[in-house]
Amino acid sequence: ESGQKKQQKYRCFNHLSFLLSQPQGIGSPSVYHAVIVIFLEFFAWGLLTAPTLVVLHETFPKHTFLMNGLIQGVKGLLSFLSAPLIGALSDVWGRKSFLLLTVFFTCAPIPLMKISPWWYFAVISVSGVFAVTFSVVFAYVADITQEHERSMAYGLVSATFAASLVTSPAIGAYLGRAYGDSLVVVLATAIALLDICFILVAVPESLPEKMRPASWGAPISWEQADPFASLKKVGQDSIVLLICITVFLSYLPEAGQYSSFFLYLRQIMGFSSESVAAFIAVLGILSIIAQTIVLSLLMRSIGNKNTILLGLGFQILQLAWYGFGSEPWMMWAAGAVAAMSSITFPAVSALVSRTADADQQGVVQGMITGIRGLCNGLGPALYGFIFYIFHVELNELPMPESSSGGSKRKLNSIIPGPPFLFGACSVLLALLVALFIPEHTNLNVRSSNWKKHCGSHGHPHSPQAPGEAKEPLLQDTNV
Repeated sequence: ESGQKKQQKYRCFNHLSFLLSQPQGIGSPSVYHAVIVIFLEFFAWGLLTAPTLVVLHETFPKHTFLMNGLIQGVKGLLSFLSAPLIGALSDVWGRKSFLLLTVFFTCAPIPLMKISPWWYFAVISVSGVFAVTFSVVFAYVADITQEHERSMAYGLVSATFAASLVTSPAIGAYLGRAYGDSLVVVLATAIALLDICFILVAVPESLPEKMRPASWGAPISWEQADPFASLKKVGQDSIVLLICITVFLSYLPEAGQYSSFFLYLRQIMGFSSESVAAFIAVLGILSIIAQTIVLSLLMRSIGNKNTILLGLGFQILQLAWYGFGSEPWMMWAAGAVAAMSSITFPAVSALVSRTADADQQGVVQGMITGIRGLCNGLGPALYGFIFYIFHVELNELPMPESSSGGSKRKLNSIIPGPPFLFGACSVLLALLVALFIPEHTNLNVRSSNWKKHCGSHGHPHSPQAPGEAKEPLLQDTNV
C-alpha cells in the first residue's frame, strides 16, 4: 500500500512538472520577456518610494534609521541565504515557476502598506527569502542566449531596471500629492498583479526539457544550496583574495547607502517627495551614461585597473561629501560624483573576465556575487546602527510639507551623516587594497580543485558551458 501511494505521489509530481514544462506563453523565450518582468516589478516598487518613506517614519517615529536598517538587513541576509537554493531548484523545476514565485512574494507586501504598516514591514523582511528575481531572470537569459550575446542581454536587463526607477518615483510622488498615497498603493498593486499575469500567460519556459531531470524528485545537494560555498574558496588565490576584499570594503557602504539614503534626503536634508524622485531620476540617467560611454572611454584610455581606482576615488569623494554636507545643493553635487563612482563594479567584472581562465569565470564571478549578497544584508544594518549610536533621529521632525520642499531637521551632530563618513574610510581601505591587484596577470587559482568543486556542485542534469554561471555585477539593490 505504501508503495502504491509513493507511485501515485510521483505520478502527481511528474504530471505537474509536465504541465509546467509545456511551452506555454506568447512566442519563443526571449530577453524581452525577462525585460518586461523586471520593468513591471521595479516600476511598481518605484511608485512607492515617497509613500514608503512617510510610512516608515510614522510607524517607527523613534529609531527610524535603525529600524530601516534592520528591516533591509534581514531582507538582504535572507536573500543571500536563499538565492543558491532557489537557483538550484529552478534548474530542476524550470525558470517560469520560480519567476512567478519570486515576483509574487517580492510584491506581496505592497497592498499591506495601507492595510497594516507593521505587517507591511514584517512581510518585507520575510520576503527576502524570495526576493531574488534578478537571479532567476539572469538564469532565464542564460538559457536562451549564446555566450557571446550574454553581456549585451545582461546589460539590457540592467538598463531596464535603471529605466524603471528613473520615472516611477516621480510619478508616484505626483499622484500621491494630487490624489493621496492610497491611489499610489492601489496602482502599484495593480502593476504587480499585471506582472504576475504576464508571467502566467505570456512568458514561455526557457529551460530546455532535455536539461531537466525526469521528475521533481531529483536530489538537491547541500553543496548546491550552500550560500557560503563560493566564499569558502576566496583564500585559494592571492589575486582573487585582493579582488574580493576590494569588493567587500567598497560595496558594504554602498549597500548601506542605498537602504537609507533616500530616507536621509527626505527627513534629514529636507528634500520634498518630488525632489527625492528627481534626484533618483537624475542619478539613474547619469549612472547609465557613466556605465556605458564614460566607462568605455576610460577602459580604452587608462586601462582596467586604473578605471577601478578612479571609480573608488569618486566613491570616496561622494561618501565624504554626503557625510559632511549640510545643504541640499551639496547632495546634488555629490550625487553627480556618485554616478561616476558606479563605473567601479563593471570595471571589476571586466578585470575578472580578462584575467580568469575560461573554465573559472563562473567560479570567480560567483565569489564576487556572493560577497555582494552578503553586503546587502550587512550594509543596511550597519548604517542603521551607526545612525543610532550617533543619535541621528527623527523625533523632532514635523511631517507636513510645503510646495517648495520638505521640512529640514536641525542637524545636531558635528558630522551630519556619520555612516557615510565611515563608508568613505572603508572605500579608502578598498582603494589601498586595489593598488596591489596586478592588471595583466592571469588568476593562478587552483584550477584542479576548482574544477573538481564545480563538477561536484553542478547539477547532474544541467551541464553548463564555461562561464555560463557568470552574471553581471550590476544587480538589483534595495531602493
